[in-house]
Amino acid sequence: MTAVNPMDSASVLAAFGALGVLAVLFAESGLLVVGFFLPGDTLLFPAGVLCAGSAQQPPRLALWQVLVCAAVGAVAGGQAGYLIGRHGGRALLARTSSRRVTDAARRAERLLARYGYGKALVIGRFIPLLRTVLHPVAGVLGVPARTFTLWQTVGGVLWSQTLVLAGYTLGASVPHIDDYLLPLVALVVVVSLLPLLPELRRSRKARRARDESPG
Repeated sequence: MTAVNPMDSASVLAAFGALGVLAVLFAESGLLVVGFFLPGDTLLFPAGVLCAGSAQQPPRLALWQVLVCAAVGAVAGGQAGYLIGRHGGRALLARTSSRRVTDAARRAERLLARYGYGKALVIGRFIPLLRTVLHPVAGVLGVPARTFTLWQTVGGVLWSQTLVLAGYTLGASVPHIDDYLLPLVALVVVVSLLPLLPELRRSRKARRARDESPG
């Protein structure tokens, strides 16, 4: 049996099927450094394609199983991340040596402050890297548990089901869709990163203003 690469969606799906979707989404949705580098968007979309049955390569996945596992993994992972944040998350973030994690944590905090808890928890689900730290940061900041649970569930279900169904729709309508799967996954990643562009521009302007200010 060949080793499973958790960073490779095809390897995860071939080895574990729908349960692999659950496990990866659980980790990516809240286990901080552990989940920071796992595929989310790039796992859900191919899983949907495989459910359609038009792909040339096995395995064939059952749509209802993938939808349920995706929703459970995303929501349960979000809750786990929140609990991590509530119980020692600040110290854990302070100890991490990854600049990408700390930068994403600062963006998550700004997102919660700018849009409010509900909107931020839904929007953040669709942004790679940010969604992994958003739930622990919400716990650190003391977002009320009921508010967090409601809106992270809405965001987790919308995000996971949308991507699976998008893959399924394309897989059912385009013959030999796996010939175009890599470019399509790359497109999904690019689109999901677009919401970060305004934030990156603001960060550059702020750094430039600090550098140019006297003293």
